[in-house]
Amino acid sequence: MAQLEHGHSPHAIKERLDLDHQPSYLRDAILGGIDGCVTTFAVVASVAGAGLPGIVALALGVASLIADGFSMGVSNYQGVKSELDAVNRTRAMENRHIRQEPDGEREEIRQIFARKGFDGDVLEQIVDRISEDETLWVETMLREEHGLDLRGFSPLKAAMWTFFAFLLVGSVPLLPFLLPSVGLDVAFATSIGMTGVTFFGIGFAKGVIIGERRWRSGFETLLMGGAAALIAYWVGGIFEPMVADLGLAVTS
Repeated sequence: MAQLEHGHSPHAIKERLDLDHQPSYLRDAILGGIDGCVTTFAVVASVAGAGLPGIVALALGVASLIADGFSMGVSNYQGVKSELDAVNRTRAMENRHIRQEPDGEREEIRQIFARKGFDGDVLEQIVDRISEDETLWVETMLREEHGLDLRGFSPLKAAMWTFFAFLLVGSVPLLPFLLPSVGLDVAFATSIGMTGVTFFGIGFAKGVIIGERRWRSGFETLLMGGAAALIAYWVGGIFEPMVADLGLAVTS
């Protein structure tokens, strides 16, 4: 009970509300890590399915890790930047509307808060207070009318979190192939185990961050990664006869 009261003290509530307005890039990192692990393990699985040497899995995996990680980082940068551009365009539009049609914008505020259950003098006081401050007025419209996120995410930071998480987590399936004395079968089996644990761990962490059921999220991510690996392994197996024929042609 003491802990609950402390969590709802004015100071604790203020700290919690302040934290809610700080941009968090954990989601970018988790999604980047998931994609990185799926991507590189799919490469490893396809190489193993085709019966190619372990050095091929390592080379293709590193190339895919860097290229796809950069591509995903750039895509996330563009996505976050597009959201910021949309906020800025809408902000400029609302500023223009407030100056051109202030009565209409006041009516929008009135209807927004009427839908929240306010009426009478209390509602009019809310409308008057918000419309006194143009910045507050515009930000209220952005949140309530347009549903925009005003936390101010940085496109560059989002891209970097995604890219480095992609590289870090995506390197896990490749680690067994760094040991030259380990055969392909042993390296692949070790990669399967390490990747499975990583998939589950990322999914579990994702569940914590975005509020899903943790164990369910972990198993869902494990199944998703496993499905991608099975498909890649199956495709690699299809090309195995072609690879074998090519090897015979080169040696002959």
